[in-house]
Amino acid sequence: MSYITLDHGSGGKLTLELIENVFETESGLDSAILGDITFTTDSHSIKPLFFKGGDIGKLAVSGTVNDLLCVGAKPLYLSSAFIIEAGFEIEKLKKIVKSMKKEAEKARVKIVCGDTKVVEKGKCDGVYINTSGIGKIIKPIDGKNICEGDAVIVTGTIGDHGFAILNEREQLNLETKLKSDVANLVDLVMPLIESDVNIKFMRDPTRGGLAMCLNELCYKRNFGFEIFEDEIPVREDVKAISEILGIEPYYSANEGKMVIVVDKKDQNKTLDILKNNELGKNAAVIGHVSFKNPERVILNTKFGSKRVLRMPTTDKMPRIC
Repeated sequence: MSYITLDHGSGGKLTLELIENVFETESGLDSAILGDITFTTDSHSIKPLFFKGGDIGKLAVSGTVNDLLCVGAKPLYLSSAFIIEAGFEIEKLKKIVKSMKKEAEKARVKIVCGDTKVVEKGKCDGVYINTSGIGKIIKPIDGKNICEGDAVIVTGTIGDHGFAILNEREQLNLETKLKSDVANLVDLVMPLIESDVNIKFMRDPTRGGLAMCLNELCYKRNFGFEIFEDEIPVREDVKAISEILGIEPYYSANEGKMVIVVDKKDQNKTLDILKNNELGKNAAVIGHVSFKNPERVILNTKFGSKRVLRMPTTDKMPRIC
């Protein structure tokens, strides 16, 4: 393939190939561990900019904060850079900035520096935002010590964000109360990081959803995952939209959930800690690590069959984060 397509930004197979073949590195952790600190950066180009449950400002802060949490860090500082299209309404920009401030205060992080650039009308969908973050390592989590039988946990219902965005963007007019789950997870995850739970891995399943998150973790590794459809929490609204559109919830983005791999002996304690927070009330063990099927995610269906949950290649939901 000679040109960049939207699918290269899907977080799926083409994204991994782009990272490996062009940037000549491997897709690794959501944040770089640099001794006692961690550093991450992320860009946001969601369409629409404002949606049920949030906006691009809340998304930018939450996404970066959650990436810092993934490696066992306490988020501390953020930067924020705006690319703004000429003609964009200043009142809308103020609303986005106010949203960022509110979410940063919730996460107890400070936005300490930033930048603005303005481009010609028609060269940008209103606003793009880049945020970078710095955190202090509390318990380093790098995914290197995953073992057979380790438990796989999700902190809540999957697919909410992707389907909520799609419903609004495509004006499907589906009667639903579904909204984006976008949220920073500091109060949910920090108690777990600060506990004695043996956390092997954490990642927020954004682009490509749960399926991509698990496939990326076992990519070129000597293990895979076995998960159980009946144990995966999915809202009824998401199930209904999924059936209408023919897109499985496993491939839909989340912006307020975490996938966590822990030692099997710690799975109940992990659930207890997560369920102490409103954002974790639907947390569930959905499966385990398996060395029988390396590099594969095996889904045990509710009908009693098994199938491979493959890494997504094409982007069924572009521009959702």
